[in-house]
Amino acid sequence: MITTVTGGAGFIGSHLVEELIARGDYVTVIDDLSTGSIENLSSVLGHIRMRFIEGSICDPDAVAAAVEGADRVFHLAAAVGVRLIVEHPLESLRTNIHGTETVLDAVRATGATLLLASTSEVYGKNTADSLDEEADRILGSPLKSRWTYAAAKGIDEAIAHAYWREYGLRVAIVRLFNTVGPRQTGRYGMVVPTLVGQALAGKPVTVFGNGSQTRCFGYVGDVVPALIALAEEPAAYGQAFNLGGRYEVSISSLAQRAIDLLQSDSSIVYVPYAEAYPEGFEDMQRRVPNNGKARELIGFDPQTTVDEIIGHVASALTAAGPRRADGAAGAVADASEQIGNPAHALDQQIAV
Repeated sequence: MITTVTGGAGFIGSHLVEELIARGDYVTVIDDLSTGSIENLSSVLGHIRMRFIEGSICDPDAVAAAVEGADRVFHLAAAVGVRLIVEHPLESLRTNIHGTETVLDAVRATGATLLLASTSEVYGKNTADSLDEEADRILGSPLKSRWTYAAAKGIDEAIAHAYWREYGLRVAIVRLFNTVGPRQTGRYGMVVPTLVGQALAGKPVTVFGNGSQTRCFGYVGDVVPALIALAEEPAAYGQAFNLGGRYEVSISSLAQRAIDLLQSDSSIVYVPYAEAYPEGFEDMQRRVPNNGKARELIGFDPQTTVDEIIGHVASALTAAGPRRADGAAGAVADASEQIGNPAHALDQQIAV
């Protein structure tokens, strides 16, 4: 099987690439390394079945070269992290909308299949007990930064679905709920590596608001096989599927579990929203996925617990040590910058 992965040097993308190589695929990665890292691919760089192209998904020629001859494409490349989206909104919108359309056009020309990675952010402020794929999208003002990313990814889904309906493009969509695990960087404020990094270093563990907001974290080791299974299932074409964890946890409980499991001397510091977020920013209290559709089609049944996730992330950060700026020390440094840095603070609750 010949496979292309856009954003393959990113956190999720690099795990996907490793799995595809292990399964015998010939894999081409295209990544501009703006948020990904070539180090994420260190275990497969130089492999006879691995090819890397440094390039942007907004460059039609680079994308065409990357997907040429591919049987299937996984489109994971996107502008991620609210800091980037707030500071560079036009660049982010172009990447997330025009970049996706560029990929869709290139895939259509080759006849390959496509799996498009979207996000639970498309549900916006909907706090239903169990969000299924038909749940209403409740978004705030398009002038508020939180919803720029959600709106762009919703447009991505709409365009992809239109390519399926009008052109017969074989495309499936996945909505990822806070995917976490080794290699996820604290550089952009993602909550799990940040809290775990702080606890490892014995620094104050920072939680925004009162910490009662809840999430269901999906472990990358559970999510990646599901991405591949959906890409290989013709019944998935033209549809969207939730992929998230099964255990709901508050951010406050997550912080305390990290402290307890790592036997840290850290204490939790609660940062008021007024200090952590810019004026007018909207948070959402709860986001719980209904994974029933993916479970029925491909048997998706994530088992990794919150405690196991903390352990995996802590082991990875400890192993990385000073070698990487986004390792444990880097996560602590990033977290310390969050207080008083609204653009960075936005990211604590947004992990695709």
